[in-house]
Amino acid sequence: MSHRPDTLEHAPLGRESAYPEHYDAGLLYPIPRAANRAPLGIEAGRLPFVGEDEWHAFEVSWLNARGKPRVAVARFRLPAESPNLIESKSWKLYLNGFNQTRFDSREQVIDTLERDLAQAAGAPVSVELFDVDDAALAVCRLPGECLDELDIEIDAYSPSAEHLKVGEEIVEETLYSHLLKSNCPVTGQPDWGSVLIRYRGPKLDREGLLRYLIGYRQHQDFHEHCVEHIFTDLMAKAKPERLLVLARYVRRGGLDISPWRATPGERPPEPLRLARQ
Repeated sequence: MSHRPDTLEHAPLGRESAYPEHYDAGLLYPIPRAANRAPLGIEAGRLPFVGEDEWHAFEVSWLNARGKPRVAVARFRLPAESPNLIESKSWKLYLNGFNQTRFDSREQVIDTLERDLAQAAGAPVSVELFDVDDAALAVCRLPGECLDELDIEIDAYSPSAEHLKVGEEIVEETLYSHLLKSNCPVTGQPDWGSVLIRYRGPKLDREGLLRYLIGYRQHQDFHEHCVEHIFTDLMAKAKPERLLVLARYVRRGGLDISPWRATPGERPPEPLRLARQ
């Protein structure tokens, strides 16, 4: 049985919730990041990384001023330095409240989303709306070299930084795996994803890195904190000059999330929506 963290005591996650008939900003449920960062040695106000949580919502709809439905795909970006993340089911319920709500314009929808999400996150949140056939949503492939065909034996499915080993050669490379899986910290439901690691520093042992990533298979945590866990472990064990960790999780309930964390100056490649998203 999974343990429900204190920060989720009043969250809608894992509970039956009435379908909202109209817009209600109060449905958004913020979760402080600090509680999950403390075990990683991350102090509030002294983040060892920059980054964002990028969300896509594929079930966004509202009514125009004359009552005609409009549809779009939304992209949201929450800064990693925001004090709160937003619990995903509450986000979905909040968006469902737009379905029978009239707005005068597309711009009013964006303004409403930016205001409400910023209030919940405790920091500005950027919002973009795309037409459902916009080329910006086209599926792409991750750059770099895939680790998934390495012929290794696995007998442990919890993350251990002891798998992370480096050599003396200094390299600059991009590696990725589609074998990332973690579990919801409350319901235990699987969260599938792909993870990209781009770095400059002592060369990582690839078999050890893959074992480490597969170790998240039975780990229960939020997507954002899994990425921060990977980042802090890599920085501690490999000590790279530059590092980017990006995870692109599979869509669930019409939402996907792609958190990234990096050393200052690093940015993820764009666009990067994958086939499973």
